[in-house]
Amino acid sequence: MATEDLIVKPSSEKPTVDESKMPALLRNFNSMEILNADHTPIEGSGSEPQNRKLSDYISYGVINLDKNSNPSSHEVVSWVKKTLRVQKTGHSGTLDPKVTGVLIVAIDRATRLVKSQQGAGKEYICVCTFHNKLPGGEAQFRRTLEILTGTLLQRPPVISAVKRVLRTRTTTICEVLEYEDQRNMAIFRVECEAGTYIRSLCVHLGILTGAGAHMEELRRTRSGVMDEYTHFMTMQDVHDAQHLYDTVKDEAYLRTVIQPLESILVGYKRLLIKDTCVNAICYGAKLMRPGLLRYDTNISEGDDIIMITCKGEAIALGFAVMGSSMIKSTNHGVIAKIRRVIMDRDTYPRRWGLGPIALKKKQMKVAGELDKYGRPNDNTPKDWMKDYKDYDVHPDLVDFEIPDQPDLPFFDPEIENLTDPDNSDHDKKKSHKRKRTDEGSDDKSEKKKSKKPKKDKKEKKARKHKVDQAATEGLEYD
Repeated sequence: MATEDLIVKPSSEKPTVDESKMPALLRNFNSMEILNADHTPIEGSGSEPQNRKLSDYISYGVINLDKNSNPSSHEVVSWVKKTLRVQKTGHSGTLDPKVTGVLIVAIDRATRLVKSQQGAGKEYICVCTFHNKLPGGEAQFRRTLEILTGTLLQRPPVISAVKRVLRTRTTTICEVLEYEDQRNMAIFRVECEAGTYIRSLCVHLGILTGAGAHMEELRRTRSGVMDEYTHFMTMQDVHDAQHLYDTVKDEAYLRTVIQPLESILVGYKRLLIKDTCVNAICYGAKLMRPGLLRYDTNISEGDDIIMITCKGEAIALGFAVMGSSMIKSTNHGVIAKIRRVIMDRDTYPRRWGLGPIALKKKQMKVAGELDKYGRPNDNTPKDWMKDYKDYDVHPDLVDFEIPDQPDLPFFDPEIENLTDPDNSDHDKKKSHKRKRTDEGSDDKSEKKKSKKPKKDKKEKKARKHKVDQAATEGLEYD
């Protein structure tokens, strides 16, 4: 090999990386702030989302499905479940039977993300029919759409799956695509908040224009980050992909139809964490400062975040306890807390309790210098309390002492009964109960005799029924 081939020539062009084949959550990772570069990945644990084995790939998958007209969303999701032979499926937002378009179907483990996706923004294209001609034509229609942009008061239609109460919804964009004056029809695009009823929006259009209107046709073109141009599949594609795998064992088509669940989480702010703390988070632990490798620079306190591995796998959804500026300036503390765990437990090995302080605490527990919960006791060395700092304890409560309580007066219930007149009623109740328990067997038998047996009541009721029947037939009854 010539030495000239090993020389890197200077260039003004910036180096580029092909991110098309990278995991969805690792794209543009160079823009993330580096916090800790010292990391050794764990071999043999986890895998890139697109390289999971097929069973895991399906369990951690979603389908961007093109729903047809007539079947309900529940029916479509049930068909996917039966076709793929999986345990459970869910969808990201109900579409009415006559509405078509984007319906995100989540499979098995991905169903944990259904609630987070139901609140994502939606986009629709609607065909609206006016009952009469608009006096102002297309210009009047455009002005009316501008009025209906922003926060609106809506009540769900009569035919709906939710309670019909007044609520507020926000529309961000209302754009006119086409208007036909002769047929009194218009096509417009709406970007809106989840839960907005376009049918009600068309009724409001008719009221404001004075011509009356109703929704003719509706199609959802986007749900969250998924739209008609990103891996859009039909129900026939799902059937064909499963049939191809069952007959020929070719899983390429199935991997094209189903996408990893990480593809619908690209809108979240990211925290890249070490492999050694992945399993602890799967068991519900908080993300601490030593476990963080990289983070997005635009994180604020309270923002929704996604925790990811170095391979691009989604671990859990959570919220930030620290902002980006605070993360950079601190060397300890809680970075984020968990809302929903996505990854299965023990996908990565357990690595907690292997640090120097954790190992020392274990030795002190065995020696009796700490209690079984790791808290100090009478045998704890004084040097330990100076060197060790528990970050789980709030700093305001470290030196907090409970004040001494004054000695309470001696309480004797017998003396209190003599002095307190209200306790006399209590004694009466007790004595009344005692009298009831001291009743003899003769008193009980007398009470039983005094009660009328049920048989006599039934005979009396039957006799009364016969009398009424005879009276209606004009007969005499003795």
